[in-house]
Amino acid sequence: MAQTLRVLGLFALFLGLLWMGQGAGLIMWPASSFMLEQKIWILWGGVLTLVGASLLVVAQRSR
Repeated sequence: MAQTLRVLGLFALFLGLLWMGQGAGLIMWPASSFMLEQKIWILWGGVLTLVGASLLVVAQRSR
């Protein structure tokens, strides 16, 4: 269970950071992405990053 939470947490954390970077215009990949420089994706990426961090905390505590 803890291993699954850890994997999901890391995936969510990195995906959230990617979304934030794309929304802020810092990561312009892929070039055809609809998320590039769309500020709402900074918010959604931040939410997903917090969810991922929370999953990592829960995984650490359930060891």
